[in-house]
Amino acid sequence: MQAAPDSSFKTLPHHLLHWAQAKPNAVALRQKREGIWQPLTWKEYAETARNFGAGLIELGLAEGEAVAILSENRQEWVLAQLGAGMVRAVTAGVYPTSPANEVQYLLQLSEAPVVVCEDQEQVDKVLAVREHLPHLRHIIVIDPRGLRRYDNAGLHYFDQVVELGKARNSADPDALAHRLSHQQPDDVALVVFTSGSTGKPKAALLTWRSLNAGSISLNSALRQSDNDQLVSYLPLCHVAEQMFSVQIPLKTASVVNFAESLRTVQQDLREIAPQVFFGVPRIWEKFHAGIQTKVREAGGFREWVYNAAMRSISGFATKPRSTWSLSQRLIWTFWYFAVIRAVLNFIGLRDCRIAVSAGAPITPEILAFFRAIGVPVREAYGMTESSGPSTIQLETSPIGTVGPALPGYEVQLGPDGEILMRGGAVFRGYFRNPEATGEAISTEGWLHSGDIGEWVDASSGRELRIIDRKKDIMITAGGKNITPSEIENALRFSAYIKEAIVIADRRRFVSALIQIDYDAVSKWAEDSGITYTTFRSLAENEGVQALIQGEIDKVNQKMPQVQNVRKFHLLVKELDHDDGEVTATMKVRRKIVAEKYSDVIEALYA
Repeated sequence: MQAAPDSSFKTLPHHLLHWAQAKPNAVALRQKREGIWQPLTWKEYAETARNFGAGLIELGLAEGEAVAILSENRQEWVLAQLGAGMVRAVTAGVYPTSPANEVQYLLQLSEAPVVVCEDQEQVDKVLAVREHLPHLRHIIVIDPRGLRRYDNAGLHYFDQVVELGKARNSADPDALAHRLSHQQPDDVALVVFTSGSTGKPKAALLTWRSLNAGSISLNSALRQSDNDQLVSYLPLCHVAEQMFSVQIPLKTASVVNFAESLRTVQQDLREIAPQVFFGVPRIWEKFHAGIQTKVREAGGFREWVYNAAMRSISGFATKPRSTWSLSQRLIWTFWYFAVIRAVLNFIGLRDCRIAVSAGAPITPEILAFFRAIGVPVREAYGMTESSGPSTIQLETSPIGTVGPALPGYEVQLGPDGEILMRGGAVFRGYFRNPEATGEAISTEGWLHSGDIGEWVDASSGRELRIIDRKKDIMITAGGKNITPSEIENALRFSAYIKEAIVIADRRRFVSALIQIDYDAVSKWAEDSGITYTTFRSLAENEGVQALIQGEIDKVNQKMPQVQNVRKFHLLVKELDHDDGEVTATMKVRRKIVAEKYSDVIEALYA
């Protein structure tokens, strides 16, 4: 017998329907199309999601089945997600950068009978592997351009499904309501695929209860409200972006603005000036590199003034604004009007009330820089299996920690220093993978993170510091422990270095594979009169080699001698997801890179 539904618990579809009644004409979403922001009200949001959900019923989608979404961020992504939620289906997001073979694996893993594709490019990936997808019955396309000559068998346009559902809702208005009324807190709401940096991705099952607990915990720090604007640009199949752009906004009625593309995100930020902003470390690194490039281009007096400002306010990064003296406030205010305001306008964060960095460790120097110029960036730590961030820095947290545990989470360290988490936000397990689930969650309910950490005593209490992935800590031939991420993060602080992969395990000394930041290095080369034609010719140039050696020397001066990078090799191409060198979230697959560049690595130690 089916359990009676918990009427006191509200899932996201319930929240959406609430706002559709409470503030029907207020803006819920904005989508930028051809340079113009197009609004969608709460009433339109709910009606379209309801109709899409009913359209899924009309296509034969059963309760508990998965709807995969293969698309960049856009309003149809969340309309499909909420529509699926309204009919007790499960959403499974697939990274739009995934090549066809990876799309095949993830669709097989989720057993999705329906996939929502953004455009012709994504449809082509699915069609290329469709013979290997026995569960797939329907492909729904958001942007149908270029598909006129395609075989329409099993192919539907997004708007057609909405219209199909609209007719279904008119004919049978109780069908959708019946499904929604039986939604349970422990129903699976979202399948999030792990990054797969050390193996094949796994399908993590997040329930309405775990997502609810995670969003409540995170918003205790963010304090999002209906006065806040956000810009959604990172993949919605990432659990952190889900928290910031879907889970919390649907509870607080914050307005979500979908960037036109990743290429336009900085211009989009300037136009929206969000109060809450989330970025992975690479985004913060790009912002920093962009600022440094602009300053060098300005040159002369303006560059001198900028450098004077940075010297003057550099110490402010470690001091909460509430503790500033009158003289410090006056100094910062002077430099704000002279320099900082222009910098904040350039990156689009002039009105940012709280910003978060998560997904990977951020370089302390990058964090200090943004705090000094008035962007209140707090580093957070969590994982897919914990429904997002489980710790976050306080305003008083020292740089280098990830703060204390958020309310609702217990965090402790295992005997070997592994970070363990427990709480209502912990996931149910991996789909059809009980062995991996058993390894991840202990019988006492502790989630094993695979990360090594330590407790740091701060003025605000005990805070967590991340050391490295348990599997990534290296031991040199001399028996010294090396923390590769510490070295790699320090190297990535350079505007000229996009990626660094440290080599040290069972080696006589530390070396590194370096990927240059093409935009920054090419600009430097042009200013230096160096000619080049391709990425390879730029990376192989002696001047560029000397430039990177200088950046490495700066890092070595700050590191213990055992962690000094003594040799390096510049990669002659960018690390590529299609080549299996990085994951969809741009995490380096160390094993694959080490195998692919084994000859280069051996040459460094010859």
